[in-house]
This record gives sequence, structure tokens and C-alpha cells, in this order.
Amino acid sequence: MMLDISGLYASLMHEVKNTLGLMSITLDGVHPTGDPEHDAPLNETRLLCQRVAERLQQALLLYKAVNGQLSPMVDAYSPADVLGELRDEAQALVRDRLKVTVRIADDVPLIWFFDRNLVEMALVNAIHNSIQYARDRILLEASLDDGALCLAVKDDSDGYPEHILECVRNDQPYRSQGTGLGLQFARLVAQAHADRGREGELRLTNEDGAVFRLLLP
Repeated sequence: MMLDISGLYASLMHEVKNTLGLMSITLDGVHPTGDPEHDAPLNETRLLCQRVAERLQQALLLYKAVNGQLSPMVDAYSPADVLGELRDEAQALVRDRLKVTVRIADDVPLIWFFDRNLVEMALVNAIHNSIQYARDRILLEASLDDGALCLAVKDDSDGYPEHILECVRNDQPYRSQGTGLGLQFARLVAQAHADRGREGELRLTNEDGAVFRLLLP
């Protein structure tokens, strides 16, 4: 009998991801005590658990993309509602360490068409990166950019290293201490959204901190 190694790996990643999800739920049930020696390691563990689960989910979706099985499930969603829910989740995760806010430009429509699951995963990854490096604040922003919806994650960190900015500008993969999976996944999500011959786009800049932009036509 021929063993399907690729399928086995995919199933294993899915199982580990679900297990991490249960661990995250368990950690959420442990309440802070006000003692930094107790709360800080707990918060770091909660964040780490979620980040690993996200990486596994992204790896599964990249596996589908390589095998031609990833198709966006586009529907109508409210950009304001999506960013509002992500803000609440992020604020609950960071507690009082950072302030997470939302800003919606006046010209942003009430609804936009995109795959909410894929877009949220890309944004959550960017938010968690900001949580790791931001000093005091994170801003989630929706605006219009040349007819495309621009969903941004902005923070007051030291910004992205130049080699990462260069790789994204040139549409190249990168590796640093990690795999670069999060940015590769975000680029894939952006490019999977297309309208009238225009593909979505991932942009990274430094503007008084790191700025992650996902443009959806």
C-alpha cells in the first residue's frame, strides 16, 4: 500500500492545530492575579500558543495553494465590524500593556467583498507581530487606496528591518529568525483577491513604526 506522506503531514498539522486551540482555551480560563511574575509568563504563553496555531493553519492553506486547492470564499462583510472584532480580541490578549484602537475612513463603504477567514488570518498575524514589538499602541485602520480597500495594522515599534521591506517590495520570500511564513501567507491572501484584472497587494512600510497594509480590490 502506497503511503500518502503529504496527506499524513496535512492531517498531523491539523490535529496539532486543534490541540493548540484547546490549550489556548484552557489558558484563557486562567485569570490574571495582578502579580507580574505570574501574569507576564502566562500572557506570553497564551500569545505563543496562538501564534503556533496560526502558523500551522497558514502552513495548511499554503499546502492547499501549492496543490491548487485554495479558492477564496468571497462574500460581503463590514470592514468596520471585522476590525472591531479583531481589536477586541487583541485588547483582551494584551490586557493593559498596549492600547488597541480602530480608525475607519469616512469614504470606506459599509460592506466589501472578500474572504473573511483568509483576511482575518493575515491581519491577526500582523497584529501579533505588533503585539511583540509595539511600545504603547496598535492602530487597526480601514481606508480606500486607488479604489481598493486598504486594511492596515500600525504600531509604534522600531519598524520593519530594511531587508524585509526590500523582499516585500520585490515580491520575494524572506527568512530571518523564522520561516517568513506569515508574510508569505499574507501575500498569498492578497493575490488571491482579484477584481477586473487587478490583484490584491501586500505593502510594508515604516511610518513612525511598522505599517502592514493589505489591499483588496
